[in-house]
Amino acid sequence: MKLRINNNLKFLFLVGLTLFWVLCSTAQQSEHPRIYITNDSKEAFLKTIENTSWKKELVDQKKEKVEKYLKLVKNDSKWLVSRLQMNWKTKHNKVFLKGGKFSHSEGSAPVATVRYSGTRDWATDYNRPKLENVQPYFDDSRGLYLQHKKTKKMEWVHPSKAGFTVEKINEQIMGIAEDAAFLYWLTGKKKYAELATPIFITYMNGMHYRDAPIDLENSTQQNISGLATFEVIHEGIVVSLVTAYDFLYDYLKAKNTNLENSVAVFQKWGDQIIKNGIPDNNWNLFQARFLTYIGLVLDKNESYKNGKGTEYFLNHTFTTSTDRQLAVKESLLVYDHETGIWPESPSYSVHVITTLLRIFTLLDHATNNNEFLNYPIVEKAALSSFQYLFPNGYTLGFGDANHKILPPENFELLISNYQKYNEKDKEELISGLLSKMISDKLYTRKASDFFQLFFYVDELKTSKSIKESNIESLTSPTFYAPNVSMFNQRMGKGDDALMVSTVGSFGNHAHANGISLELYANNYVLGPDSGKGPSYWHPTHREYYSRFPAHNTVIVDGKSDYAAMRTYNPYKLENYYPEIGETPAFNKVSFSMVSFFEPETVSDQQRFTALIKSNTNKGYIVDVFRSKKQKVGKQKHEYIYHNLGQSLEIFDSKNKLIKLATTDELSSKKGDLKGYDFYKDKKKVILSNDLQALFKLKSEGNPDNLMRLWVKGSENQTIYSVKSPKSNAISKGTAPTEFLKEPMPTLILKRDEAAWKNPFAVVYNPYMENGKNPIEKVTYASLDNYPNTQLIDVLLDDKETIDRIVLNASENDVAAKDAFFQKGLLSITRESKTNKKLEYLFLSGMEKYENDGWNIITSGTPFTLSMERNKVGYLIATDGPITINMPFVKGDKPAELRLYENGEMVSKRKGTTNRNNDNQLVFKIEKAYKKIEIKY
Repeated sequence: MKLRINNNLKFLFLVGLTLFWVLCSTAQQSEHPRIYITNDSKEAFLKTIENTSWKKELVDQKKEKVEKYLKLVKNDSKWLVSRLQMNWKTKHNKVFLKGGKFSHSEGSAPVATVRYSGTRDWATDYNRPKLENVQPYFDDSRGLYLQHKKTKKMEWVHPSKAGFTVEKINEQIMGIAEDAAFLYWLTGKKKYAELATPIFITYMNGMHYRDAPIDLENSTQQNISGLATFEVIHEGIVVSLVTAYDFLYDYLKAKNTNLENSVAVFQKWGDQIIKNGIPDNNWNLFQARFLTYIGLVLDKNESYKNGKGTEYFLNHTFTTSTDRQLAVKESLLVYDHETGIWPESPSYSVHVITTLLRIFTLLDHATNNNEFLNYPIVEKAALSSFQYLFPNGYTLGFGDANHKILPPENFELLISNYQKYNEKDKEELISGLLSKMISDKLYTRKASDFFQLFFYVDELKTSKSIKESNIESLTSPTFYAPNVSMFNQRMGKGDDALMVSTVGSFGNHAHANGISLELYANNYVLGPDSGKGPSYWHPTHREYYSRFPAHNTVIVDGKSDYAAMRTYNPYKLENYYPEIGETPAFNKVSFSMVSFFEPETVSDQQRFTALIKSNTNKGYIVDVFRSKKQKVGKQKHEYIYHNLGQSLEIFDSKNKLIKLATTDELSSKKGDLKGYDFYKDKKKVILSNDLQALFKLKSEGNPDNLMRLWVKGSENQTIYSVKSPKSNAISKGTAPTEFLKEPMPTLILKRDEAAWKNPFAVVYNPYMENGKNPIEKVTYASLDNYPNTQLIDVLLDDKETIDRIVLNASENDVAAKDAFFQKGLLSITRESKTNKKLEYLFLSGMEKYENDGWNIITSGTPFTLSMERNKVGYLIATDGPITINMPFVKGDKPAELRLYENGEMVSKRKGTTNRNNDNQLVFKIEKAYKKIEIKY
């Protein structure tokens, strides 16, 4: 599917035309409802409800819910209104804050005014009462009377300790009014309007006479507060108010209700959103959604003395930026238009897509001008979001994210647009992907709000087999998003699928994690991120979940740290294979190498991570982490890895279980970060030889899920086994349900010296109990004369095949021993242990390679080459010009070189004898080729 990115001039021209059309259209139409539907479409909508069970189900649910409150209001007409959180007695019109907390209110108004929220921090020790337990007309100088979550006792608490209690009660009540207003429009029954109207009018009048809050500390809070909440992006009640107004409008006018206060409140709310916010992240778009609702529900500018109607607010939504609220056209420039990735953690990124799709769906409903074509990055972003997925369809968990499916609404709204504008191919593609999510039981089609009720298509149309619609069609073996410092590697399918995501810290909602990774194997995210804490202000989040100790990374001196949330500490992607977006013929190796500067300790770090397929479909992961301080002197480096499981056992090189001793190390009392204090059940042992660490994950009714780590030894290396706090990233899709709240066993390797020439080296070996284990043994070695070289031999389960990995610290390093020579980053050979039969050779970042009669040399820059044995000889690919000198027995018939382009052979020639070594044939390859054959 081709996605168009318009140039800026065309983009701005289209935006201008769109808004002109919208403004003219709205100017001609003053009828309500108009946000989701018009009266002209009512008859067709009623048929949709009757013929579409999942839509009818939502309408029936709303009727049932509202009927409950109709009965209560019949006995007490003020039952719902009186439970609104208002200044019933005091009628305060002024609100004062102290930073992110409510301080007090004062002043006087002619009516009861709306109470302000308690705090910016949603984490609270107190339960929000059920609506039936809310005291009517509650307004007490002692604060709120709430139940403590742990003690279950009722206590008087200041609103600042109650989280979102005040605003959520009001949102709940206004949601009932919103539903009743809709049911009035749907059925014409006045009882619904009579229920909704007093709630709506009471709240709007109360907000009309209440001022925007004032921060007594004049902190940043002053510039982000909304009218009802501490953040303009959380003013969700606006949507309910607009919807209730839209559906009640004819009733209110028939009753000669004065709507001036309501209009003034919408205008005041819009002005507050335009004035406040954070202009360089997702806030612009979340605010834009509320502005779109306000702009579309109001009449044209000339209808109001202050001139603030549809044109005014839609202009500020889409084209005119202010200091703290960037317009949509400017906000979309934040996207990486090459990758389609938004610069935030996955959970926020996909939420931004949902928000944009809602905005443009609303706009398109008003304009019928196919707005998605004017903003093609939104469509591209929705499809690029598949690159966040693990093989089982759940998103990555780095930063303030967790593992969940992509929002089905994103694809529902694309489908709705495609069907509306008869784009059948696109509709079938996305419908197929959504149908696959349904068949995999990741999603059930239903409507949970009015947006979905009115804009989802009744039925999904797809001409493709559901089996053809899968994640693989929209993902690639490697994917790099530089604006979030994320590199993903994927290999294998189904039960054999492996994935590693390597992340730095870049963009918004990022953590201080250095070079961290998440690891997927055996159908679970066995090596997960820890996610976020109870809230962004909670000590647990600030001291642990957002800091280095919660991640799979390396910490220097126990102090590695930098600012989290908004952070600019990406790694540099040095080398990788395969090419991003490419699925090569040689699919047995994937790797990345990244480098990072750790600012707190002024240290250099480098991480090499490879996925290697064994001689079966199973694979394993190689992780080599180098770390050193730039200053010479005392230093320590700790390699940290968290894995799902109930246990962690340590074995020596002879597979003997080692007993660890209890320790009080890894603690802020010892000079480490506070995050270390969250580790429990700490044990240690000091070892010098290679070792194995075995994590066991038990799940009822399933074989044990095992992760064996083959760990390189180092003199006096300290091995720790600890229990880390539970991961808040994992979900039932990425971990067994019974493990979701359990602490994570964690392995820590400590060096009291630099770990550069002697890096941390680990082979991750996932397998199932009684299942196929691809690895028999792993051994590590080094070269005395070439200290930057790491040698890793992996003996596969047949006890015959050996993978030899020779890894240097850079492309400029040399490794040499006997007849072996390598100037370059990486070589991987697979051969028979006994007869030295070469199965494949993989080279990357290479200048010259010599081994077993092969001599391969660059003709310029370092190259990547794969060479795999086939029935007639070898299949080769190279990304640059090279010279191949291959083994040759004098007197034999020379091998033939065949060159292919686009699948067609374009040239062939016989090899010539090397004039310096008649036991070699020479082939000159003048450029990159994806397919070369050497045929005997």
